Amino acid sequence: MATFVRKPSILCYFLNSIKQIRGRQTRETPFLWRRLQNFNCDMPLTYATDRENRVPKIYTKTGDKGFSSTFTGERRPKEDRIFEALGNTDELSSAIGLAREFCHEKGHTFTYQLDKIQCVLQDVGANIATPQSSARESHLTRTIFSGTPITDLEGWIDTFTEELPPLTNFILPSGGKSSAALHIARTVCRRAERSVAPIVRSGEADPDIARFLNRLSDYLFTVARYAALKENNKEIIYKRPE
Repeated sequence: MATFVRKPSILCYFLNSIKQIRGRQTRETPFLWRRLQNFNCDMPLTYATDRENRVPKIYTKTGDKGFSSTFTGERRPKEDRIFEALGNTDELSSAIGLAREFCHEKGHTFTYQLDKIQCVLQDVGANIATPQSSARESHLTRTIFSGTPITDLEGWIDTFTEELPPLTNFILPSGGKSSAALHIARTVCRRAERSVAPIVRSGEADPDIARFLNRLSDYLFTVARYAALKENNKEIIYKRPE
């Protein structure tokens, strides 16, 4: 009996493509499957059988020379701005994941929002990894980014803001572990936004992903303050050193 083995990946967004491949076999299927196997050079998918009892390998060695692949199949240097933006987006998701664990321990009701945001970031990564200059229509269809999550963020920000005291001073990242972790995620989000900006300006990615990251940093700032409020933790106010 064959067992499907899914290895961890920096970009899990290709799961949507796998579902489409399973449901619709076309002449493109072999090409897409190879792309999914080799995407980002070091996170393959494979099949193993109970009889063969194969141990899946996490490495493919295809990135050893300093190049990696976009979803469109281009081979680019690992320091290319596409991979810089992907790395920052992945780091952002990890930072949010850590903050989410602190928030979950404290019983915050907004953790489902953080879960949703991490899923949306996978879609952001998919769009970044699909340079429009080399993308075919099939690539664009699979990695299109919807602006709906931006509206969600704005609604959540407005709801939290109604419960927060007016902000009259600069505050420092503080307010307990949940709040401080969310502030860290916010700063990573700003970096991700900066790295995405030139890609969007060049027309290689959807402008909505830049808008989403911009709004996400505002959300993370607001929810960090909200977490401190709900935990009855004091935020540190900036004071000019004497």
